[in-house]
Amino acid sequence: MAQTSGDAAREAPRYRWLFHVDLDQFQVAVERQRRGDLIGRIVIVGGDGDPTRARQVVTCASYEARALGVRAGMPMRAAVKKAPDAVFLPLDMAEYERASSRVMDVLRGFGGAIEVWGWDEAYLGVEDRAGTATLTSDDVVAVAESIRTAVERETGLQCCVGISDNKQRAKAATGFAKAAVRRPDAGVDARVFVLDETNWSALMDHRPCRDLWSVGSRTAAKLSAAGIDTVAQLVATDLDQLVAMFGPHQGNWLYVLSRGGGDDAISDEPFVAKSHSRARTFDVDLTDRADLLAAVDELAREVLEQVVAEGRIAFRVGLTVRTKTFYTRTKMRKLQEATTSIGPIVTVAEELLDAFEIDRPIRLMAVKLELLDPGSTGGA
Repeated sequence: MAQTSGDAAREAPRYRWLFHVDLDQFQVAVERQRRGDLIGRIVIVGGDGDPTRARQVVTCASYEARALGVRAGMPMRAAVKKAPDAVFLPLDMAEYERASSRVMDVLRGFGGAIEVWGWDEAYLGVEDRAGTATLTSDDVVAVAESIRTAVERETGLQCCVGISDNKQRAKAATGFAKAAVRRPDAGVDARVFVLDETNWSALMDHRPCRDLWSVGSRTAAKLSAAGIDTVAQLVATDLDQLVAMFGPHQGNWLYVLSRGGGDDAISDEPFVAKSHSRARTFDVDLTDRADLLAAVDELAREVLEQVVAEGRIAFRVGLTVRTKTFYTRTKMRKLQEATTSIGPIVTVAEELLDAFEIDRPIRLMAVKLELLDPGSTGGA
């Protein structure tokens, strides 16, 4: 996707080779750097680290925990039943941010374009398509190995590198690399994997459509209802049928994706957030209006603190509420003028709360602030 700079849009460069760098069990690995006694033990990170408290979920599980069935997103209470001997640790966002920044600095040192997708993953572009092709598959594997080695040497963290000619296939390649690492006989070489047109069909055709990047459970269920369960069956499906089922955009995308196609562009411009938000799942469902207003006020102040720290300005406020039955609703309202003052923001957030028909206990609330572009002081 093209990024805008000033008044003109610059097309993101396209690359012959793309690397997807994914840090292994990132948060667990960071915690093990601080506590050597955690190495080899079952470690689960999430919430405040107390698995007996309700409504906390696993954010990261060590491979030892995953072998017992623990997964990210699982309630902590379920995780402790599967892994009662695990060490449970609270999230330390600041430390993970610092560790991630060190890794991304290492990746930037290789000189290519880098597109950061989170604390623990990024894409690197190698060999711009506009130039002359010079690198073989052996060459890019050597580059990937040097990246993996440099990350471990400079940060102490291990990563896997998936290689292909587009982002979606490179990410799938990383999945194969990570699966190989978890084998008892896997060696260092298993941390780098190439997935391209030479092995795509052999490795992917028999897999469920859900294994394709961006194919969610609903899409997979709709495909399955039409008798399309595997990647090979999706490849054999006529494009017109896919467009009829999903519309022109998603239908064409599934057609391309099943054949190993994807996006080969890397946006090397800094990511600029369009909004920030803060959410909280309450230990006890809220019913009293005074408690709800207090929660709105606290969340608004927390998210505004981040906005001000970044030198940004808010122009729209959003409020999300989720009831005990998991029914979730969101309302948005534009501020009278863009501001960094808490008063107008809280006022609008409270007005949004009053606009809801709250007839059931509230399990979760979130306040979102949409932001002007950096350097802008006018309206949105």
